[in-house]
Amino acid sequence: MNKQRFLECCEMIINSNREKCGIGTLGEKTLHAVLKHYFEPYTANHEVRMGSFVADIVGENGIVEIQTGNFNKLRKKLETFLEVTTVTVVYPIPSTKWIVWIDDSTGEVTDKRKSTKKGSPYEAFFELYKIKSFLTHHNFRLCIVMIDIIEYRKLDGWSEDRKKGSSRYERIPVEIIDEIYIDNKWDFEKLIPQDMPKNFTSKDFKKLSALNLKKAQTAMNILQYVGVIKQIGKDGRLHLYEKQAEYVTF
Repeated sequence: MNKQRFLECCEMIINSNREKCGIGTLGEKTLHAVLKHYFEPYTANHEVRMGSFVADIVGENGIVEIQTGNFNKLRKKLETFLEVTTVTVVYPIPSTKWIVWIDDSTGEVTDKRKSTKKGSPYEAFFELYKIKSFLTHHNFRLCIVMIDIIEYRKLDGWSEDRKKGSSRYERIPVEIIDEIYIDNKWDFEKLIPQDMPKNFTSKDFKKLSALNLKKAQTAMNILQYVGVIKQIGKDGRLHLYEKQAEYVTF
């Protein structure tokens, strides 16, 4: 992790977008652009055609795909790319988030306010479920990037204050906090809370990860699929799981 280079990428992309779009106006997909330049500074390796698809980055370490959400869109690419080379999927998750509201009707932009929600790497399970069948492929890699961001949202929601159901306009990265690499089956242990007992249920995972129960159950599904946990019975009506210790590669 190189915090200084990340800040330099942020400054370069944000300044470039302001020049193109006008002062005070930010271009689309700033977060994606910053991460692309952070992971690969040589622009000749950006947006490279691979068969019928275009890869975000193609370099000496294979293909890097930066996906800020909706992993369903990765399926067709992964089917093709994984048969050719190593593919690293980069997924950014906000660690700390500040929110700025934009009122299109008046042009008013509020001061940023810190969100009370703290992000965690465990939130990746929701998206990983969408590409579950690729997680054990020998060429698959994952990098979860924890970042601080400023999120711009439009006041166009259905609630009285127009915030609930509002649409996201842009996300501007501020600082990189951590990079979590999943390079093999056993690296998925990094996505199990450290205080988790050897035997546990989805409720235990919910409590220690701060996910809701449905997302905790999705986490159990993924962790069992890749083989770092095993179902060993039941605790009441809940499945009981055990962490696996034997080292076996994909």
